Amino acid sequence: MQTRLPTEERQAEIVAAALKLARDISPVSITTSDIATAVGVSQGAVFKHFPTKDAIWLAAMKWVRERMLAKLDEAVQAQTSAVQALEAVFRAHVAFVFAHPGAPRLIFHELQQPADSLVKQEVRALLQSYRQLLLGQFKAGVKAGELPAGLDPEAAATLFVGIVQGLVMQAMLTGKPAAMKAQGESVFGIYLRGIQAAP
Repeated sequence: MQTRLPTEERQAEIVAAALKLARDISPVSITTSDIATAVGVSQGAVFKHFPTKDAIWLAAMKWVRERMLAKLDEAVQAQTSAVQALEAVFRAHVAFVFAHPGAPRLIFHELQQPADSLVKQEVRALLQSYRQLLLGQFKAGVKAGELPAGLDPEAAATLFVGIVQGLVMQAMLTGKPAAMKAQGESVFGIYLRGIQAAP
């Protein structure tokens, strides 16, 4: 068993363990006992920091939303053009999923649930913020003349997110996450040519 840690550190450890387990196991099948074992604490210690398993997944989804959006914002800020920013966002998203494969499993699991939940609301908040970031880049690209005035930004944003989701799905099905990075470059190139050629 581990030594006692401050509450925030222990909570972060529990969240990290849950996401790591989600890499190989469906979130619905992961128990608080599994999480406790992964952290090296008793099940009672887990419940001391989170009242329910749902509370752990909520904290995990908040962590994913905050970290992922921070990475995407960083990617945008480091570029001088909208098209370069879009490419950087794409690469940052793929890199984040590659580093945290449990995150998309949690997202896909939540989106399959018919009922609304606090976790699903976090997923929606992530997707809405992501979409706004993309729309801002499309608008900047059109204004700078990098992208055509006839570009449909809503459709372009939907397709952008869909491409990453498709790559993630294939990586999950084949069990070859490295292929996601390799294929991503080629797929994004096709996407970019498509939006640059919009009427």
